[in-house]
Amino acid sequence: MHNSPLFDPVRLGALSLANRFVMPPMTRSRSLPDGSPGPSAPLYYSQRASAGLIITEGTVVCAEGVGGPGIPGLWSDAQVQGWKRVTDAVHDAGSTIVTQLWHTGRASHPVFQPGGKTPVGPSPVAIDGLVFTDEGRVPFVAPRPLEIDEIQEIVTQFAKAGENAMAAGFDGVEVHAANGYLIDQFLQDSANRRTDRYGGGVENRARLLLEIVDALAGTVGADRVGVRISPSSVFQDMTDSDPHALFGHVVDELAARDLAYLHLVEPGIIGNDDHTAERRPADDIDSAWARKRYPGRLIATGGYGREEALRAVESGTVDAVGFGRDFIANPDLPERLARDAELREALRPTFFGGDDRGYLDYPSLEAERLLSELREGRLEPVPGLELNSATPPDTWHLAWAQQRHAAARD
Repeated sequence: MHNSPLFDPVRLGALSLANRFVMPPMTRSRSLPDGSPGPSAPLYYSQRASAGLIITEGTVVCAEGVGGPGIPGLWSDAQVQGWKRVTDAVHDAGSTIVTQLWHTGRASHPVFQPGGKTPVGPSPVAIDGLVFTDEGRVPFVAPRPLEIDEIQEIVTQFAKAGENAMAAGFDGVEVHAANGYLIDQFLQDSANRRTDRYGGGVENRARLLLEIVDALAGTVGADRVGVRISPSSVFQDMTDSDPHALFGHVVDELAARDLAYLHLVEPGIIGNDDHTAERRPADDIDSAWARKRYPGRLIATGGYGREEALRAVESGTVDAVGFGRDFIANPDLPERLARDAELREALRPTFFGGDDRGYLDYPSLEAERLLSELREGRLEPVPGLELNSATPPDTWHLAWAQQRHAAARD
């Protein structure tokens, strides 16, 4: 399968990808209390550098944007230095990496806000559901509506986070306009009841997104900016009265800006879960729909296996494909798909938070081969080599094999 177009290089604006495999953003909730990425993040991301493009977990642009425990940021010098270690590791492993810039808006809670303040949003409409905190799940609260000058400050915070991303060595940024977070809250009229220039018609509701995109184009360059949208997702209580008009306008406006890429979450995905069989009004806003309107580079994520991804790339519907949970459990996913090897399944209880279990300890095919050699006595262990945050990236396969071999003998 190495001859498949999935393994062909592609250029997304200023981003040069060695292949069409994308590791999409996935929240892992393992950052330090100051919002810096955790010590194991460089190895976690470099393990998966066989992806042509890695998009980091959502990274908030300001302290008020935090909406959960263990969420990384990109507003402080310490955070920039922490991410520099990640980008260096990924670049050394031969891949391209961008960071997803994020503000959770009403999908936060006072426990995460500086001074315990009420989280902000477009309108005082609460999410009907529960938010995960260190004390368990608690109901969302109604957000405080943002004032006009505060909205402009958020645009500035995204632009500054873009500058910080470049200082941290990222190749570009992705604007998180999906999944019911702040920008999506402004886009969709179930959350946006404003009557000023940021509410009402689709042009007004799209204004925040486009102002952020334009501000980032000014700080990092339009050809290093991607945008992620999820038109069909109802995650976090999101719906719109006319999704085709709304997202048609959004896609048309983004197409006019000559960005690095548009990243679409396919129908069938709600957050980190799959849809039910119930049909929803926006379920036909998929990659084929987007391709008819968007002439630029298009990434699609959600429900893709090897054959579905191959068809999507071969047909020209998409330029690259995101594989989410499969990249968690299979760090060498492109190689496994090329060899038609068995895919491991990600352990859901370890998705969010915890230690290195379910984070660093999924094996590659090379690690499994080395384990076989250890068991057969054809390979001698290296004393002192362990799998942890300090493991050199070029030795982690053997470290995993030795760890498993030792555990089986104990």
